[in-house]
Amino acid sequence: MDIVSGIVVYILLWWWVFFMTLPFGAMASAMPEEGHAPSAPERPLMMIKLAITTVIAMILWVIAWYIIDSGFISFRDMARMDSITG
Repeated sequence: MDIVSGIVVYILLWWWVFFMTLPFGAMASAMPEEGHAPSAPERPLMMIKLAITTVIAMILWVIAWYIIDSGFISFRDMARMDSITG
């Protein structure tokens, strides 16, 4: 995997994990202030979620890099097989 592909994969993984972590620990305020949405979280804990997202995305990126770089799953072979059978 070259550098640009690696960066793109990491960014996609980061956003995917970030959206998955957003609901955790988010509890709506019992008495929301006027003008605020009643479903807005009282303490969203964004810094913790950003840190957790970064660590999890890095772990997933390393796994993806290993799978792609090791040839364990070869996308070129899959494309070749598809052109032969297709």
